[in-house]
Amino acid sequence: MITALDHVALAVNDLDAAIASYTALLGREPNWVGGDGGARHAWFQLPNMALDVITPHGEGAFGATIAKHLAEHGEGIWAVAFTVANVEESQKLAQRRGLRGSRPGPTRSTHDDGRKRYWTTTALNAADTGGLNILLCDPPRSGEPWPLSPATGDEGAAVTELDHVVVQTVNCDRALAIWGAKLGLDLRLDRSNEGWGVRQLFFRTGSAVVEMAASLKTPASDGPDSFGGLAWRVADADAVRARLAAAGFNVSEVRIGRKPGTKVFTVRDAAAGVPTILIQQNAS
Repeated sequence: MITALDHVALAVNDLDAAIASYTALLGREPNWVGGDGGARHAWFQLPNMALDVITPHGEGAFGATIAKHLAEHGEGIWAVAFTVANVEESQKLAQRRGLRGSRPGPTRSTHDDGRKRYWTTTALNAADTGGLNILLCDPPRSGEPWPLSPATGDEGAAVTELDHVVVQTVNCDRALAIWGAKLGLDLRLDRSNEGWGVRQLFFRTGSAVVEMAASLKTPASDGPDSFGGLAWRVADADAVRARLAAAGFNVSEVRIGRKPGTKVFTVRDAAAGVPTILIQQNAS
């Protein structure tokens, strides 16, 4: 059913400030700024997904949805969206598996220069997904992938793509049922570490990963899950850290990652309050 991670959507109060922060963080410009339906957004397109930064703007149902989310939860990740080959067929399959969803319908975005984009989506019922907003999306109606966001400077010091998105779950069995059995994501690893006090489930989709993290210190419950942070891949952790430090970000030192062969560092003040780490794979 699902072929890849399509995009991660953030809800923010100040779009211009978020654009400036994520342009500096990613080292890439948004390839689209515009909106419709009472919302305005900026789209950063990377090879394996996009970051869609959204704020209410004017009158419209979608903008009202984002405004409600901001009022109740504050800034942060609003939804994750997955690419499917056919959203209508995928919505029917999800329904048969116990994940109700909205009727698939067209989504339009109008660029500030008047250009328009169209795609088709369905929103799964949060009551069936552990309380999270999950969307299923057709590929672009044009049949062509969205153009990549260009680097603002040295390509080697820019973020290359998303490594993983973190979800905090209160019930691993439920997460396995929803993300594995019902959505059909590929469970690559189920790991518990008493020293860290956490159980982690790693689901791969395309070249990105959804990491579910659950505390080993609290019993499972029927409460809602929540989105955590984002981990971005870089080619040279030291070069990217130096660029971000020079841009005024509060960054940690580069350290050896928990996964063998990785180097990581933390950005402590990313926009929208999203916990952010950057990872270099295959580090010597």
